[in-house]
Amino acid sequence: KLPFGHRGANHPVLERVTGRVLVTSQNHGFAVAPSEEREATYVSLYDGTVEGFDFPELNARSVQFHPEAGPGTHDAWPILERWVAALEPA
Repeated sequence: KLPFGHRGANHPVLERVTGRVLVTSQNHGFAVAPSEEREATYVSLYDGTVEGFDFPELNARSVQFHPEAGPGTHDAWPILERWVAALEPA
């Protein structure tokens, strides 16, 4: 449980693979502990909590923020586009 939840529309999250910072919408009060493991693909720049995982060998991906959010920036929409593309037949 986080001492202060992640709530609001302007939370900076680091996409580790590209080094890009996404401005995200969030609404959660729990998080996974900080990790340097490669599976931890997204990290909060506020407190270092893990904001996303990727397990390609299991075809499993997850984010803790709302990539579909529309009230502000659309920085995270490419996440959904990549997930949908991965499901399309080759």
